[in-house]
Amino acid sequence: MEFAYTVTDRIAEVVMNQPPVNAFNSIGWANLAKTITAAGEDPAVNVVILRAEGRGFCAGVDIKELAADGRRIVAVNKGCYDSFAAVHRCKVPVIAATHGFVLGGGIGLAGAADIIIASEDSYFGLPEIDRGAMGGASHFLRMLPLQKVRALFYTGESIKAAEMARWGAIESVVPRETLVDAARALAAKIAAKSGKALRLAKEALNGIEPVDIERNYRFEQGFTLELYTSPDSQEARDAFVEKRDAKFG
Repeated sequence: MEFAYTVTDRIAEVVMNQPPVNAFNSIGWANLAKTITAAGEDPAVNVVILRAEGRGFCAGVDIKELAADGRRIVAVNKGCYDSFAAVHRCKVPVIAATHGFVLGGGIGLAGAADIIIASEDSYFGLPEIDRGAMGGASHFLRMLPLQKVRALFYTGESIKAAEMARWGAIESVVPRETLVDAARALAAKIAAKSGKALRLAKEALNGIEPVDIERNYRFEQGFTLELYTSPDSQEARDAFVEKRDAKFG
């Protein structure tokens, strides 16, 4: 099962569960977008928790799908765009509860959320440059300063939850075993508020953001598509699947 969905006491939980690393193909991303959108439309829901089972929160897209057929990038791009937009535009607040790796598309999901609670073992990064792709910087910029994002984007390196918290990106860092309880406790405080007020607050906060992340992310995706037409991109994907170093001409 890719996702589990439950509603209790006005709190919806969307739980990603796609072993081994919660990396989704184009269909999986499309389904995630539909699930989150439906949660926001549900009048019985005042807040959404987005979390995951397994080794980490989300490792992004299924590189194997793209290594097998690079033409799938259009469908993958759409699925990612729709999923990140569904989180950002969700009519109620979304709490991302992260653990382990938060990479690639995981950054898009966490960066689009209203609040992030992270376990101590969480680490965040955009390894796209080593996978023959682009994207996700728009959402990383909602969490970190410009120059820090650029350094992480160019190197493909990651940053630990504790440092993310120092930059103000994370509401709280908690032990792994208490992550779900911490997310639910915060969600309960929010869920107790007026549903009408929460929906208006979400719309208002989105409306005053200085940057349109959907537009910016769409701009980024154009460069992913351009890169995918080059042999360097195919070599990067093949090297990742074959677990070897990439060799560029």
